[in-house]
Amino acid sequence: MPSVSAHVALTLAHHVDHVFGIMGNGNAYFLDALLEHTSARFTAVRHEAGGVVAADAFHRAGGGLAAATATYGAGFTNTLTALAEAVQAKVPLVLVVGDEPTSGPRSWDVDQIAVAAAVGARTYTVGRMDAAATTVIAVEHALTYRVPTVLAIPYDVAALEAGEVPAVAEPSLPGPLVVPGPFAEAAVAGLAELLAGARRPFLLAGRGAWLAGAGEALGELADATGALTASTALGRGVFPDQRHDLGVTGGFGAEGAMELVREADVAVVFGASLNQFTMRFGELFAPGTRVVQVDVAPTASHAHVSGFVRGDAAEIARSIVRALRSRGATPSGWRESVDVAAARQQELGDELAPDGRLDPRSAAQRIGELLPEDRVVVSDGGHFIGWANMYWPVASPDRLMMVGTAFQSIGLGFPSVPGAAMAKPDATVVLTTGDGGGLMALADLESAVRVAAGRGVAVVWNDAAYGAEVHVYGCKGLAEEPMRIPEVDFAALAGAVGAQGVVVQTLADLDVLGEWAARPVPERPFLLLDLRISGAVVAPYQHEIIRVNR
Repeated sequence: MPSVSAHVALTLAHHVDHVFGIMGNGNAYFLDALLEHTSARFTAVRHEAGGVVAADAFHRAGGGLAAATATYGAGFTNTLTALAEAVQAKVPLVLVVGDEPTSGPRSWDVDQIAVAAAVGARTYTVGRMDAAATTVIAVEHALTYRVPTVLAIPYDVAALEAGEVPAVAEPSLPGPLVVPGPFAEAAVAGLAELLAGARRPFLLAGRGAWLAGAGEALGELADATGALTASTALGRGVFPDQRHDLGVTGGFGAEGAMELVREADVAVVFGASLNQFTMRFGELFAPGTRVVQVDVAPTASHAHVSGFVRGDAAEIARSIVRALRSRGATPSGWRESVDVAAARQQELGDELAPDGRLDPRSAAQRIGELLPEDRVVVSDGGHFIGWANMYWPVASPDRLMMVGTAFQSIGLGFPSVPGAAMAKPDATVVLTTGDGGGLMALADLESAVRVAAGRGVAVVWNDAAYGAEVHVYGCKGLAEEPMRIPEVDFAALAGAVGAQGVVVQTLADLDVLGEWAARPVPERPFLLLDLRISGAVVAPYQHEIIRVNR
């Protein structure tokens, strides 16, 4: 007869096709049932945090509902940083874990429900009679509120027989948010009127617009208004016509492009939270710009927003287009009057910095030229995040994910690779990470190499330091010894787990990437590029952080 764990596994498998994690005695029966009795695949990682990270990246890369598993106790607490990141990033994820027995905690148990709640994740605990139904409730909660849920299986019920798996209702999920009534209609009409009269309209879209499927509608709106467009870092590629797109706003944007944004007289923001980095710490828009935000959140999220329209980004965009057409509005012509390609040009730098080490700008530019076009970029956190965002174009928002930045974490890079590789099984998966974060995540270097194999590339920006700390606090005169890292040979570490590791000290050394890309996927290994870069070259976004931290 199926066990309680089998009820969880068989029910969850109706909603997910991949589970990531590590087996322990708290989830052994769950994994056995998952592998023996469902079509869902299990991908093992080497650290419990890596299981949640891989599942998170799987979802962000378009793989659907994320699912991870770990045992109880230390296995569960090891997931917390990754779980907090998923909460902050609004990732729908189900984490299946063991838990203390129903008879009460043992000497080594912790209050896992309280611990999960502390980072914003709700826990659902299954019992012998309700395991299937509780699993569906956890799935529904994760999808409805776009938040991780913890599905706990108490140790003493995990293997109990529970009878045949019952038929349970499908999750009931909300549709796109449409706010009815005359006030909402007036808000859309007013926004259409504002755009119709704009001489220099600008549209900014974030990941929320992508999740709403608003790309096509936003493209129509840009055409109807003649607007220039741009995106947040997590919304890159959401606009279908890139000819009039200024790229990423904030510190990752080209200076010429950001100057054009400040010329806008009307800016409409769709599905973006307008955090401090997107807003260049308050300097993205000029003081005279009328900024209107469209979002499903209850209120505007930045003080510079002068108008707010609540609703689904795609629905609102389509409504504005209809209103513009009914008015006979014509495009402003602004986007045809500017040289967008020139404005988007990033500074290239020299081959080597004055200290004789690689200039990360020229290295990033060259890597962007050599990478396969069909690629997914996964990014760890750290000073280096600017280089990939500035120099490596991606086709759509599900092809760039920055796992860690929502919670301001580093060390989640290597386990992002297996998740993205499973979600995009034909694409090249490119990791960008620093030496500090890379060392934190080193256990899952093996996972990345094993799962991505010949489709995987890791770029390690190796400056022998925690670069962000050096640039922000070293310049204040604080002791730099804790900010420095003895230079690590990541190429040798890669070789130890079956990858091809290459130390890169000149641009010519990067030719190996072009040679690798030209080989058939089955014939090539995972490639790790150990870039010995200069720590003296500061990313533009970091200059903004330094400025506000003086």
